[in-house]
Amino acid sequence: MIATNILALMNNKVPRYVIAIVDDDQRVLLSLGNLLESAGYSVRLFDSAEAFLNEDVLNDIDALISDIKMPGMDGIELQRQVGMKRPQLPVILITAGGDPVRPKTQNLNNLGVFNKPLDPAKFLRTLGVVLKDKP
Repeated sequence: MIATNILALMNNKVPRYVIAIVDDDQRVLLSLGNLLESAGYSVRLFDSAEAFLNEDVLNDIDALISDIKMPGMDGIELQRQVGMKRPQLPVILITAGGDPVRPKTQNLNNLGVFNKPLDPAKFLRTLGVVLKDKP
């Protein structure tokens, strides 16, 4: 009986961490949300930096994933504003723009810039390591 209960618990994917995803591309937002949910994370989806900041969820999340190039506030500015309130919050930036954005992000204490399309396995490994080492 105990072994059966343990097996049932292991097979249920209980969200371990809450991840906020900010991206103006609905396809990316939904597919990344589905990827993270399938890996057992709980996700909050936002289609703009302003929508994320307006929801006041900053203290309820364990990590932030944001696109860099978005209308209105971009991901770099979002990361800067988040860093003023929660400097230890893990942030991963994603972009379709490639390497030209890296120099702008080097001083922002981010965890990396991933190019779209994302390599799901590499992305999940990085997120797992970041959250495991989270203070």
